[in-house]
Amino acid sequence: MRIILMAMISLLCTNMNAQKFITKTGNVNFSAGSPIEKIEGNNRSVAAMLDAKTGTVNFIIQIKSFVFEKQLMQEHFNENYMESEKFPKSSFKGDISNLSSINFSKDGEYPTDVAGKLMVHGVSKDVKVSGKIIIKNGKPTLKANFNIILADYGIEIPGAVKDKISKEAKVQVNCSLDSMQP
Repeated sequence: MRIILMAMISLLCTNMNAQKFITKTGNVNFSAGSPIEKIEGNNRSVAAMLDAKTGTVNFIIQIKSFVFEKQLMQEHFNENYMESEKFPKSSFKGDISNLSSINFSKDGEYPTDVAGKLMVHGVSKDVKVSGKIIIKNGKPTLKANFNIILADYGIEIPGAVKDKISKEAKVQVNCSLDSMQP
């Protein structure tokens, strides 16, 4: 009886760790302004997936889904900087480096490190990002803040506006995930 109970507990723990979580309504926003100009974009339709067993994390961001305070700024972002017709998506695929320190079955806040490939404007770069995974009622929320250098991704800033746009974009990720249905 004791062996059966241990096997059931082991199976239950394995199934909990094998769970995948997703969202299509994640939030990513960025700021690339200066003291002269506020430039902020917000995207509330980010697709994200987390495999709790392997620690794989994936994000897909439709560039045209970023919304700006000013319509003209949004047009310039899509046409002149991100060239969203040519490069419609950004993505990230990585792995949690410290997966064993995250208990997906226990509410709490877990610091995490993720290493992977960030693709922006058709350019893919290796990145390492620190953030946190917050578990509440069995569901994870992924949060991170990091900077990217625009020139590293082939995003050019014309001389006429170089004082208005930062050379770095501050990125904030906040994605609440739900369990995938079997």
